[in-house]
This record gives sequence, structure tokens and C-alpha cells, in this order.
Amino acid sequence: MNRKRSLVRRTAMVAASGVAALALAACGGSGDDTGSAGHGGHQATESASAAPSAPASASQGQHNAADVTFAKGMIPHHRQAVEMADLAPDRARSAEVKKLAAEIKKAQAPEIEKLSGWLTSWDETVPAEGAMDHSMHGGMDGMMSAEEMTALENASGRAFDTAFMEMMIKHHEGAVEMAKTEQSEGAHTPARKMAVDIIASQSAEIEQMRKLLGKK
Repeated sequence: MNRKRSLVRRTAMVAASGVAALALAACGGSGDDTGSAGHGGHQATESASAAPSAPASASQGQHNAADVTFAKGMIPHHRQAVEMADLAPDRARSAEVKKLAAEIKKAQAPEIEKLSGWLTSWDETVPAEGAMDHSMHGGMDGMMSAEEMTALENASGRAFDTAFMEMMIKHHEGAVEMAKTEQSEGAHTPARKMAVDIIASQSAEIEQMRKLLGKK
């Protein structure tokens, strides 16, 4: 009888131990799951809070007001330089001036297209072509007035060469200043790269024209 009771007690103890072990395991599992869920929930919260800032961060630096000002100012500026360069083949006497004019047109005409494309992609208005370029921008950033352009059109030979280079030096100096502003304040990488190219190429052309004028 005692032996039977002992067996029953032993069986009860084993069963109780098993239940306790299961309970501990369940508690541990529940704790892990809660921790995991809590950590996952924290990550989800972080991701959710970070998500809105990602597009904002990506959009920042695409372009800013300085880029728009640069493009809208440089388009009429380049158009006038191309207009001046177009006068050289029939009016210039110096082969060097004719070559310089051709190089100016070759460099600046494609840049006008790029600048216009950027403005369009930014939902900005591309400056209209025409006489407004002179009346609105004459005297600003090296732009020639309508009267100065007429005088250049009426010149020929050596007089044209001198007037063209003197005016183009002033014109280039204005473009270089505009480009320096874009380089320091702009956010659009291609526009800032164009600004660097303008500073380098037009500064070199200014020096070239000064040397040519010194020979006269």
C-alpha cells in the first residue's frame, strides 16, 4: 500500500514538474515574442517616421531658386552672344575674330537648349525670344543695349573687330559673374557644372580677346 502511494506521489511530482516546465517555456516564448514584436514594432515605427523624409531628402538639391535665376538669366545672355557671333562672318576682318565668334556660337547654342530644358522640367517659363532680350536686360550682367547691337551691326572690318571684342569681353564678364553666383548658391548639379565650364571657357576667351586688342 505504501509502495503504491509512493508511486502515485512520484507520478504526481513528475506531472507537476512537466506542467511547470511547460508554463515556463510558454512564459519564455511569450516574452520572446513580445520582445520581438516590440522590437519589430519599434523598427516599423522608425521606418514609418523615416519614410516621409526620404523623398524630401531626395528632392532637396534637385534645383532651387538660384538655379532658376541662373537659367532664366543665362538664356537671353547666351542668345545675345550668339546673335553677336552671327554678325562676324560677314563683317569681321580678322580671321581670329571670325574663329572666336564661331567657337562662341558652337559652345553657347547647345547650352541654351539645356537651360531651356531644365526650366521646362521645373515647370518654369522659358524666356521669350526677341527684342525684349535687349530692352529688359541691357546694361545688366554685361548685356548689350539695343543701340549697342545696332552699332555693331552697322560696323565692318577693323572697326567691327574692335567693337565685337570690346563688347564681348564685357558680355563674358557678366556671364562669369552669373556663373560664379550659380556655383556658390545653386543646387542643381548639371547647372553648377555648366557654371564651372562657363567660368573656365569664357575667362580664357576674355584673355584671348584682350591679347588680340593689344595687337591693334
